[in-house]
Amino acid sequence: MAKSCGFRGSTAESVRSDVVVLDISILDSKSKQKFAEKHGLNFPLLADEEHGVLEKYGLWKEKSMYGKKYMGVSRETFVIDPDGQIAAHWPKAAG
Repeated sequence: MAKSCGFRGSTAESVRSDVVVLDISILDSKSKQKFAEKHGLNFPLLADEEHGVLEKYGLWKEKSMYGKKYMGVSRETFVIDPDGQIAAHWPKAAG
């Protein structure tokens, strides 16, 4: 949530006009729409319930909490250039 809200504020001021900001989650599109409306986000939130896109970017990873392992989303940030190539990547982007 904090990362999405941080991008909401930065998209108007510091992101170039030719850049599109997207957020992706495994939650369904209805929950994404509700979240976007609640927080006034100015960019699309995409639902990837089957995590196909997340897997292609290597973001569907094994995680661990309190000694229990589970699969989950790694919160990372990518900048994709106009040719579809990764121009920048922050694996531990603050959020």
